[in-house]
Amino acid sequence: MSVHIVRLPDVGEGVAEAELVAWHVAVGDTVTSDTVVAEVLTDKSTVEIYAPVAGRIAELHGEAGDVLAVGSDFIAIETDESVALPAAGSAAATEPIQTTVPTGVVVAESTEEPATTSAEEAAPPAQRALAAPAVRERARALGVELGDISGSGSEGQITHDDLDRYLQHAAPAARGNGRPPVAATTQVPLIGLRRKIAARMTTASSRIPHITYVDEVDMTRLLRLRQSLATAYPHQPRLSVLPFVMRALVLAIADQPQLNATFDDEAEVLTTYRAVHIGIATQTKDGLIVPVVRDAQEMDLWSSATELARITNSARNGTAARTELSGSTITITSLGALGGLVTTPIINHPEVAIVGINKLQTRPMWDGNSFLPRSMMNLSSSFDHRIIDGWVAATFVQRIKTLLEEPSLLFTPQPPTPGPPSPAVNE
Repeated sequence: MSVHIVRLPDVGEGVAEAELVAWHVAVGDTVTSDTVVAEVLTDKSTVEIYAPVAGRIAELHGEAGDVLAVGSDFIAIETDESVALPAAGSAAATEPIQTTVPTGVVVAESTEEPATTSAEEAAPPAQRALAAPAVRERARALGVELGDISGSGSEGQITHDDLDRYLQHAAPAARGNGRPPVAATTQVPLIGLRRKIAARMTTASSRIPHITYVDEVDMTRLLRLRQSLATAYPHQPRLSVLPFVMRALVLAIADQPQLNATFDDEAEVLTTYRAVHIGIATQTKDGLIVPVVRDAQEMDLWSSATELARITNSARNGTAARTELSGSTITITSLGALGGLVTTPIINHPEVAIVGINKLQTRPMWDGNSFLPRSMMNLSSSFDHRIIDGWVAATFVQRIKTLLEEPSLLFTPQPPTPGPPSPAVNE
């Protein structure tokens, strides 16, 4: 019998470390060469790690939430026979992980025999429910058998939400049954994407002095235009409010390019960009992710809508490439129908501005003679006050407001910047 030490592979782009999100196996489990053994996270991409050989899990290194170095010991797998594996440093061993197919990993082989093998160890293990260590610990504290719960996660993995649903619907007698009482509190470690989001929000709020500017926008004409476009072009993508806001943002940036920028506060360097790469704050089942619509200045309403749908769907189903989750120069955030009247968006560091969309409401508005029902929406926008003065911020939002309230301006070419007057000609 051989013991293979599996080392944590390079999960792409030469990263030096990755966070262990969850184990999908436990010591004693049998695996094949296509068994998912763990999930790791780098930047905002979750990657599944597959077993390179068939065998029995002898040892796991690390717990959920640990940050492990690439090349460090990851798993020990016992096999019945020697298996040829890629040597460390070889081309096969250093090939980047692909998330769509079973991946190879860097491994080191040992021929050391285990001291003893009991009858219990030799027997095939029972089917074990998939769950992260934190979920297992909580289930033990609650006296719940994970085998009684259907998992909704990847490969049927049981999540905290699955456990909550089970507890909510379990009969009182089933909750008792001589088991420990349900704990009054629950402690859930902050790991994976949630921890990265927390770190980014802490960085943004602690390092950026925000100024938030709020104004209301009359969207009545724009909504009529949207309906007219849907009727006239039924085969084009459905237009939400967002593509119109994206178009208004591009035109407003043409007037104030310093808003389309990032600020390196350590080097004290402001970088402005000609291309407008708009980050779209997107809520997913794992947390807030910001996929990017690149070169928005080159897009019309329908191409904006198409790309918007593509990247947000990719973010929600976990298929977005790493390049699609970085490189934004300004961000739009929206809570949709839950948007409230006012929000205070946190800037997506190192950008200098974020535009927040609040929910649409029909409100009575005074036109000078009477109150009329109008479709109103507030914009709550935040700016880095080290770079953007209040007057500049207000001018920027007012420009977006004008473009949305007079939507024909969204399709009008920008007039040329007036040059110096021509010298007088003496006749």
